[in-house]
Amino acid sequence: MHHTHGIVLVAYEATQWFPWTDFRRAPARDTVWQQSHWTFLNSQEADMGLFVLPRKAVCVCALLATLPAVAAAEPFSLRVADLDHGRFTNEQVYSGFGCHGENVSPRVSWANLPAGARSVVVTIHDPDAPTGGLGWTHWAVANIPPSQTSLQKGASGNAQLLPAGAIETLTDFGISKYGGPCPPQGKPHRYVVTAYALDVPHIDVSAASSPALVAFQMHGKIVAQARYVATYQSAPN
Repeated sequence: MHHTHGIVLVAYEATQWFPWTDFRRAPARDTVWQQSHWTFLNSQEADMGLFVLPRKAVCVCALLATLPAVAAAEPFSLRVADLDHGRFTNEQVYSGFGCHGENVSPRVSWANLPAGARSVVVTIHDPDAPTGGLGWTHWAVANIPPSQTSLQKGASGNAQLLPAGAIETLTDFGISKYGGPCPPQGKPHRYVVTAYALDVPHIDVSAASSPALVAFQMHGKIVAQARYVATYQSAPN
């Protein structure tokens, strides 16, 4: 496809659209082939065997080129509020295991849920936890209706703030609610916040369902994912 001063000229391969078999030779460069009313674009395209549509067709293409372009769909995206340059603050940090945070679940919002999505699952997972490669699930909320676009700050454990029908499932703290970051002292840990768009209105889980069961129930139903990676590092004593 060639763009010339806002006019779209569509080129096709001659061998596919107009066989040369009825003619002794191909037309000369930069000329009009009167028998077929097709015009070469230029010398270089002629060498490639390319030509453009007849004038009437080019006029149609030019008209179509003036129509408003259809905007590409925005990607499914996710945001986490109240962070400090991408780092969790003491407000979201766990209270326990030697950590002294407020353990308030953050506001998590998403946009541009893809067509066909019928529910959302949100998780927060630490892949750097010293658990032999299993990581650590800090929060999991399943069966969020597709009409919802966020989990409010402090929604964990608060039925008034959680979306209707949403279920908080077990974390690796052994509770069915948010547990904030509390990594061992040393290097910063990553906290992967993920929103999964599912093609089913709900998955078969309860408040007692483990992270593994939630993942199993989502398998084969995910149509899109949006992620945000936050960090946190425990301060030395």
